[in-house]
Amino acid sequence: MDFEIYCDESYPDLFASSNPRGRYLVIGSVWLQSSNRDIFKRELHDLRDRHHMGGEFKWQKVSPSKIDFYKDLVNWFWCHGQSIRFRCIAVDRHEIDLIKYHQNDQELGFYKFYYQMLHHFILDFNRYSIFCDYKSNRRRDRLHTLKQSLSKTNLSSEISNLQAIRSRESVLMQLSDVFTGAVAAKLNEKIEVPSSKRELVKSIEEHLGREIRHTRRDENKFNVFVINLQGGW
Repeated sequence: MDFEIYCDESYPDLFASSNPRGRYLVIGSVWLQSSNRDIFKRELHDLRDRHHMGGEFKWQKVSPSKIDFYKDLVNWFWCHGQSIRFRCIAVDRHEIDLIKYHQNDQELGFYKFYYQMLHHFILDFNRYSIFCDYKSNRRRDRLHTLKQSLSKTNLSSEISNLQAIRSRESVLMQLSDVFTGAVAAKLNEKIEVPSSKRELVKSIEEHLGREIRHTRRDENKFNVFVINLQGGW
């Protein structure tokens, strides 16, 4: 079966910052069957048109005047059940040792966690096309290396494509941005109360039936993987 994955990140420079704005880096992704792509894109464009949304929609653009659109976006995502899913990894900067484990290279560390977010949900006998939000990297081979690493450790599946695209080109990438931003804001305690962003997070949590937090691996619809870098069970 063919799948597509649309990825985004929040607080990507957290490891290297001398004045960090948060605790958790979050890398998120929206997963769907390729056969549903055109249907989902059309429905998202229709939803955007009904709400007179111009340009990109994203977490940073959540506002009181647009909150009804973002709530309908969340409802749309849950209405499609398991045919579209969100998965993310959250990394605590306090547990990062760049010198010991990442050659003192925050960019290398970032893509190692990108690998972890993708690898654990790639299943045998499927083909995957992965789209990452465009990011200016110091080394140009980062995505090529990521694709190679995923291919070598998932021999019974095929990573047919892994490329960067700009979020303005894809409503599915924008959907990933909204959920990734919501998780990052919740974990980093960056949500003002009251606010439209708090209202949107509450809408997500109402669908979840709980607060946004670390989930078990078998949580398929909205999976939040807060990785434990200290070892243990």
